Amino acid sequence: MNETIKLLKSHRSYRNFDVDYQIPDAELQEILDAARQAPSWMNGQMYSIIVIKDKTIRKQLVEWNPGNPHMLNSSVFLLFVADLKRTQLVAKQLDADYPVDEGLHPLIIATTDTSLALQNAIIASESLGLGVVPVGSVRNHIAEISELLHLPDYVYPVAGLSIGKPIVDMKVKPRLPEQAVVHYDTYTPYDEQVIADYDETMEKFGEARETKRWTKKFADYFSQKPAENIDTYLKKQKLIK
Repeated sequence: MNETIKLLKSHRSYRNFDVDYQIPDAELQEILDAARQAPSWMNGQMYSIIVIKDKTIRKQLVEWNPGNPHMLNSSVFLLFVADLKRTQLVAKQLDADYPVDEGLHPLIIATTDTSLALQNAIIASESLGLGVVPVGSVRNHIAEISELLHLPDYVYPVAGLSIGKPIVDMKVKPRLPEQAVVHYDTYTPYDEQVIADYDETMEKFGEARETKRWTKKFADYFSQKPAENIDTYLKKQKLIK
């Protein structure tokens, strides 16, 4: 197994960091450079990365997300935002229409670009011996965070990333069985027993922060109406009607 594949297969999320450790500027630059080299649709690079070192800003983020103190305790916190502002400015300069709010494809493009850059940052960080944890809960306070960081219209937060030196080791978390995820040539319905077996696997894994079985967790989550604050925010940002 080559070193890159070994690194990818050993991924785990870390949430406990050495508060005194600071990532050398050169290493942070390497992470940012690697993130910016991620593939993107038509080379549009429809994202921006906000490097947050300011402790006051990070304390505010934790106040809004008290379950994620690592946003303050990590060496650095990166916010990955989908960015359709640059292309809006280009359209304005060229006196072209910009009807991005008339369909969802622009959001899919920008979110995908942003996610690929985030993943590159994760891999780069781990290759340097650092620990990371992506933070999707930034979307719970999407409007407040956008105001705090002065995000313009046509921009929206996708996820954050805490990076630092871990102080608590973590086990590699079992993933869904291949039969539930990988299909060849056509989509193949999976045997429900595969998911039931995964419930058992995760229960034996015994991650303390999991209080429900995998099936129950997502049955509960998707039984609720999707978060309306996201729709409201995207309308305000001129991204949907």
